[in-house]
Amino acid sequence: MLMATVALSPAIAQTVPQLRADNIEEVIKAMTLKEKIELCVGAHQQTGSNRGDKYTDEVAGVAGATAGFPRLGIPYTLLADGPAGLRIKPTRPFDSNTYYCTHFPMGTCLSSSWNTDLVYSVGSAIGDEVHRYGVDLLLAPGVCIQRNPLCGRNFEYYSEDPVLSGSIAAAYINGIQSQGVGTSIKHFAFNNQETMRMGNDAIVSQRAAREIYLKNFEIAIKKAQPWTVMSSYNLVNGKMTSERRDLLTTILRDEWGYKGIVMTDWGGGCDPLRRPHKSISKDGVISFNGKPDRVANIAAGNDLIEPGDEDDIKQIEDGINNGKLSMADLNESVRRILQYIVKTPHFKGYQYKSNPDLKAHALITSNAAAEGTVLLENKGVLPLSAGIKNVALYGVAAYRPIAGGTGSGNVNRRYTVSLVEGMRNAGYKVDDSMIDPYTKLLSKYDSVSATKDTEWWKSHPVAPEAVPSDADLQQQAQNDDVAIITLQRLCGEGFDRTATDFNLNNTELQLLKKVTDAFHAQGKKVVVVLNIGGVIESASWKNIPDAILLPWQCGQEFGNSVAEILCGTLSPSGKLPMTWPVAYQDAASSKNFPSERRANEAGKDRTKYVNEKDYGYTLYNEDIYVGYRYFDTFNKNVSYPFGYGLSYTTFTYSNVKATDNGNKVTVSVNITNTGCRPGKEVAEVYVTAPKGAVEKPAQELKAFSKTRVLQPGENQTLTMNIDKADLASFNTKQSAWVADSGTYTFKIGASSRDIKGFANLKLKGSKQKVHNVLKPTMKLDLLTQK
Repeated sequence: MLMATVALSPAIAQTVPQLRADNIEEVIKAMTLKEKIELCVGAHQQTGSNRGDKYTDEVAGVAGATAGFPRLGIPYTLLADGPAGLRIKPTRPFDSNTYYCTHFPMGTCLSSSWNTDLVYSVGSAIGDEVHRYGVDLLLAPGVCIQRNPLCGRNFEYYSEDPVLSGSIAAAYINGIQSQGVGTSIKHFAFNNQETMRMGNDAIVSQRAAREIYLKNFEIAIKKAQPWTVMSSYNLVNGKMTSERRDLLTTILRDEWGYKGIVMTDWGGGCDPLRRPHKSISKDGVISFNGKPDRVANIAAGNDLIEPGDEDDIKQIEDGINNGKLSMADLNESVRRILQYIVKTPHFKGYQYKSNPDLKAHALITSNAAAEGTVLLENKGVLPLSAGIKNVALYGVAAYRPIAGGTGSGNVNRRYTVSLVEGMRNAGYKVDDSMIDPYTKLLSKYDSVSATKDTEWWKSHPVAPEAVPSDADLQQQAQNDDVAIITLQRLCGEGFDRTATDFNLNNTELQLLKKVTDAFHAQGKKVVVVLNIGGVIESASWKNIPDAILLPWQCGQEFGNSVAEILCGTLSPSGKLPMTWPVAYQDAASSKNFPSERRANEAGKDRTKYVNEKDYGYTLYNEDIYVGYRYFDTFNKNVSYPFGYGLSYTTFTYSNVKATDNGNKVTVSVNITNTGCRPGKEVAEVYVTAPKGAVEKPAQELKAFSKTRVLQPGENQTLTMNIDKADLASFNTKQSAWVADSGTYTFKIGASSRDIKGFANLKLKGSKQKVHNVLKPTMKLDLLTQK
């Protein structure tokens, strides 16, 4: 194993300080300018005595490294992708061992659990694998707000709501860091689309920035203190996030008290639109990448440049020499990086053995999937009755499910359990006559797709659906007891979905209708399983099947997890972390989202898009009215509301109370299982605030809690605390968080549209001034109730 250590003579050891947690200032004084700069520049793709792939070769497939300096006792550290599990290469040259990792449920599935204890346990298992495989820091979680249903990375983001997103993120971070390794909360901030992500300027009001897009980061950072924060690729209000001192220092450090490192995203700070830099690769491909300003990055409080190159080093050195970058700013970044290093396994000399308990983690994955699975519809068919033995499986996803999103969020796992295997493992007989046609369909598609050029993030081809003949359907409906149709959608890094992808296509609709007609004609039921990474249209077809189950892309145990839920071994207890609109155009942000066009189409010079809507910039005209804040305030019909989810049992809510406890409001409710099966339920606390100087949404989520497993007839009292400061709205004119005096209504709901009880409290107002920063550089036509 390669370790960053060096033997020193006694004389040298006395004159050269060796890094410890208590002598960081002494080490900084002993470092040369070159060493300081190299420490602030990632060491993955570099050359030289202290840099390069000699670090990252130790654990094949890591994303990056920080440089090591043996003379000062400073080890290198290794950084790897997440967030659904550790992403490293599973095989290595001349090594018969394998290094597979567990693919856990994607972020949206975890947030659908509304269970912070569960997410902590998943984080702990991920952290264990990170630690045992010799990595110091996982580049996760991704927590940007799901502003629009079509964002390509919604699969790894948590919610349209900042309270749910921030709380789930904090649990995930605390779980991972409990294992002695670090995290990197990302992408800070406003990375709400993938189209032209490195040059898009998010034009957002100061209020929406504070209340929606930064609040989840604030919650997670204050509750969990992640070791690092990753700045995003995009600009916000005219300036790159990685160059904004008001964002990375004033808000993040001065207001929130953050103590860790800020690092760039990989190649971050490179705006291809406003600072185009033409380059030609060895094979003659012309591309336009942005020219970064590394001096501006460091000065803003962006401590670490990843993955780093020699030009980054030169820029920073020139900045020090010409006075554009102060030594104080550079030393501060060095200080923070050293404070990070002394916490890492590499610094502590941990001798990793690459032996995580993958079987135990597979069980955690399966249980987490059940809690994050949302039962959308159920006309008495689920759980499947004891008399159902033979199942017909339709849809390519039943035979090749998607475990999670593509790109950096993908995990190199040993296997992904298909629904065929899962149903067999659960004791069902799968109709063998359907396996051969689907196998041939997938094989044919693979042979075609293999000849096409694909980007690295599109590593999982999705075959088109096919509809069996009427004769085959009739025979299958006669022979089998139930039909299960699995539909899928691919989501991933580097591309947004299109409005067309939001809807079922004609083949999918035909498959759904024909299968349903055939099985209903025989008096048999049809279940739809949604193996998707983001919201799809459902209002037009949801009443056709007898049940709809939404397990999302729940990791490598997909087939086993879904089968155990279908048969009732596990009970779904998930709730939607976002609203499902009737139509895509119903989303308030749909008017300002690149749903049909992409700026990086092959052969196009992206610099021509500087002034083109949705490429050069995106107007956040919906303001604070994101998700249910829009739908509930403006009384818009939805297919499924925020927080919605059915159960195999039923619950009643009683004795709702709200108590003024000084700086907090305590809300409690008693929940009773009134059904015939055990289950869990989520209590969601929505608050309606009194009128004030600024208009407010109809209600906002302020707290939530989930019961333990309640047996039939059993009850549990849930108690939730809300800081009074969190009842405030942001007043832009005053640059302050203002909570108005008056009556606040605390509502307990099973969703934002299913309120079970409420309690009123009269509270005194409060005001907290903050810095007047992040002002928009373009005029916004903000949505208003007026």
